[in-house]
This record gives sequence, structure tokens and C-alpha cells, in this order.
Amino acid sequence: MARLTITDRRERALVAVADAAMRPAAVRRRYRRPPAAPARILCLRLERIGDLLLTAPALAALHAALPDATIDLVVGSWNRDLAGAMPGVTAVETVDAAWLSRGGNGLGPLGLAMHATRWRRRKYDLAINFEPDIRSNLAMAMAGVRWTAGFASGGGGPLLDLALDYDVGAHVADNAIALVEAATSHSGPHASATPALSIPAANRAEAERLLSRFAGMTTIGLQVSAGRAIKQWPEERFRTIAERLVRDRGAAIVLAGSPADRAQVDAVLSALPPERAMDLSGGTPLLTVAAVLERLDLFVTGDTGPMHLAHLVGTPVVAIFGPSEPRRYAPRGSRDHLVRIDLPCSPCNRIRRPPGRCTGHTPDCLAGIDTARVLAAIDEALRGGAR
Repeated sequence: MARLTITDRRERALVAVADAAMRPAAVRRRYRRPPAAPARILCLRLERIGDLLLTAPALAALHAALPDATIDLVVGSWNRDLAGAMPGVTAVETVDAAWLSRGGNGLGPLGLAMHATRWRRRKYDLAINFEPDIRSNLAMAMAGVRWTAGFASGGGGPLLDLALDYDVGAHVADNAIALVEAATSHSGPHASATPALSIPAANRAEAERLLSRFAGMTTIGLQVSAGRAIKQWPEERFRTIAERLVRDRGAAIVLAGSPADRAQVDAVLSALPPERAMDLSGGTPLLTVAAVLERLDLFVTGDTGPMHLAHLVGTPVVAIFGPSEPRRYAPRGSRDHLVRIDLPCSPCNRIRRPPGRCTGHTPDCLAGIDTARVLAAIDEALRGGAR
């Protein structure tokens, strides 16, 4: 029986009941056999930017294991450009799930399952669902694929031919790679295949143009917004960091973010001399942002999607972690630095459903990180010191 890793007790109980009802489907699947050499592969990664980027090593491993196969990747519409830039991905389809789309727009569980029936005509040999979620596992079951693989620990395991438990003590990227290895019966050198982005020349040229006015300066990127209040290091501390980097270290600051982060970005931007600051939060295309990040000397951020993007393009990262579990989400480059404090309750990893005592204000695990600690990590990273 699969070990469900759903935090909410009521939701876990409901999923367990649903899994019990699905067990006859598992009995029928016992007689199916995996294809020896799958030629057409469907992959699902419907979540946010960071989740897709953490799957990049697994997609690279899949392509390395089956280089002649076509790999179709289904993502949320916000990830279309990034998904299309991942080597080995043959085609990208966008499907927005309502529970993952900001604003609640998109397909509900039944709508997603009905949409998945359209994939039957493509006659996929193998489908891999990187989401540990009963709703997307249901969609996989409706796609008419010869062999399906995914995680059982979010529910829906009986609907899959291969259902792995999700190791909550392991990195998200390692869980994804383990799923690919199990689904393809391959392990070894391909598991360390280096993921990358094929950034178009036009985006690289635009990044070069944008950064040309900072020629000869140390360029440091800041991601002020954490996307969720529970992960937000105070904006005024980012402002202090930016001021100190410009004044004491002669740096130029590149502010990343989305249009929704306008107020937070402006709080930092207003403290900086215009000739030493650049704002990319006005809707700059993601692949141009990736090309800019690739050229920076350092990127300072909380646990965010841009953190994973900077790591993927090889830029050193100083990551400020509070409730997020570093073992699962921290960047692991040799020049990446993690800044956090130890508390009995941290990391709780309760991001979607934070404790009541941590809502409405900066949680203690982030409030206890001062600017001096972050500046020390920045200086160490700029010196090239390994963590």
C-alpha cells in the first residue's frame, strides 16, 4: 500500500478512500508489460516555474537514456517558453490546471481527465507524470498509454503501471531522476546528464544589450518577491543589501520579478542610483531573463523559481531559506550558498498551508536572518568560495 505524503489529514483520508476504490484497476494492470524501447513518450509537469526547472535533470536523463524517442512535454501556459528551450523535448503542449493556476483559471480534475482523452490518438508508448498528485494521475490513466509511471504518494497509484513512493527526504530533482530510471529501466551515466537551456540567439543578444551599460562592473541580481508571504524575507532588508552592494562594493543591481511584484521592486529600486540599477520586472520574456541571469556574477533570492533558473544557467546563487526544506529545494552548485537559521520548528515546509502563528507577519525562521549574514554569504560567493 502506498504511503501518502499529503499533509492535511482530511485530504489524506479522502485520497486514501479514492485509492481503495481504484484498486481493481491495479489488478487489471498486472498483466501489462513495459515497452522495451518506447518511441513516443508523454511527460507531465503542470506546476510552477521552479517545479519545471527542478525536473530539467530528469528530462535530460530521459533523453540520454532514449535518444531516439520523441518526448512531448505538457506544462502550464506560464512555462511554455522554458519547456520549449529544454534540449531533448520534441514538442510542448500547454494545459492549465485550476488548482495550480494563479487566479484559479484552468481545468478542474474532470476537465483535465477529459482533455487527456485527446492524447489517445497519439498512441504513446510511455507516459511519465512528475506530479505526485491523484488528479494528474487520473489524467494519465485516461490517455490510453501503453505504460504509465508516476508517484503514488499523492494518490492515484492504482491507476499507474509503475507507482513509486515519493521520498520526502530527497531533493525534488533526485525524485524525478529516480522516476525516469525506474520507468526506463536505465540507471548509470545518463542520470548525471547535464541539463541546460537552449536560449535563442535573439534573447542572448537582448541580454547583452541590456547589460552593456554595466560593462566592467560586478553585476548582482536580486529577486525581492518570494511569491508567497510565508517565504518572504523583508523587502527593507533586500533594500539594505542593494544599497550596501552599490555603495561599498561598486556593484550594479539587476532586479528580477513579475509585473505583480511592482511594489516590492519599487521599494528597492527607489533607493538606488539609476545608473547602477536595472528593472526586469515589467514582463521581460523568461528566456531573456534567463540570458541576463547567465551573465550575472551572482543572484540573491529566496526560494523562488528564478533561483532555480539562475542555478540552471550556471550563475552562483545566494539563497535565503526560511520554512522551505533545503534538502528538497536548495540549489546544489559548488558556488551556491544557503542562508538560514536553525529553529526547532524549521524547516516545517508548510508552504501552501502555513501554521497560523506564522501568518500575517514574517515568520521567525526568516525574521532571524539579518543583512550581515546575507552580505557575508554574498562576499564569500563573489570570492569564488565553495559552500
